Amino acid sequence: MSTNVDAKPDLKPEPLTKRDITKSWLLWYFFAEISNSFERLQTLAFCASMIPILKKLYKTKESLSAALKRHLVFFNTQGTWGTIIHGITIAMEEEKARGADIPDEAITGIKTGLMGPFAGIGDTIDWATLRPIVVSLFLPFAMQGSVFGVVAPLVVFTAITMAEGYFFWHMGYRLGRESVMAILEGGWIQQLITGAGVLGMFMMGALSGQFVKVSTPIKFAVGGKTYALQQILNSIVPGLLPLVVVFAVYLFLLKKGAQYKKVLFAMLAVSLIAAVLGIL
Repeated sequence: MSTNVDAKPDLKPEPLTKRDITKSWLLWYFFAEISNSFERLQTLAFCASMIPILKKLYKTKESLSAALKRHLVFFNTQGTWGTIIHGITIAMEEEKARGADIPDEAITGIKTGLMGPFAGIGDTIDWATLRPIVVSLFLPFAMQGSVFGVVAPLVVFTAITMAEGYFFWHMGYRLGRESVMAILEGGWIQQLITGAGVLGMFMMGALSGQFVKVSTPIKFAVGGKTYALQQILNSIVPGLLPLVVVFAVYLFLLKKGAQYKKVLFAMLAVSLIAAVLGIL
């Protein structure tokens, strides 16, 4: 049984306020990626974000020290969607401090079990879908030399991730472990990921057609008339060459994995050789 709550009134845990929860979230948001190491990744940032909470819950040196050690084990997840784990952890620590029979292993197990699923969800929605969409919205301004096109994506995407993190942090605290497990098992998260993936593919297709520029200057004579190969290709399928390039890169990444440097150098080499030969 837990012995965190002392019989003396001044050693009882203080009630947590919304301001306490928000302060904890701000510590995480601004320092989540600063203290990363190969050994523990986001562990120190997680522990630091919990300090204001733990100080209000545990009033003896021994109980506070034990609580801090609980959050110095390995932790790594996506920085915004993964904040629901922090909220759950705070709720569990609060109940433990009040005398609930919650083993240390239960708190650690929840963190370990949820950090992978929520990392996958967050990476898919934030980095693979939302960020490309936000960048694409302001890319035309940047191509025209406007500083607004450079600054605006940073501001907008930061605002989105802050709103997400704040919402999920407080959501995790309100709902607790059982409700979050119900969300994961309910199926709507998978539907959201699928929809976001489809939207992202549409956006990437539109961006490829608009910004990937490939053409050929090759001309040939037939029956005394000169024909431009590019015009013939455009009459068959407009944008055929850019489409071929996009699919070639896609198939390479699909088979070889995320080897972006090889793709970059290969495209640079092919472009230089084709330009010298007058093919592209």
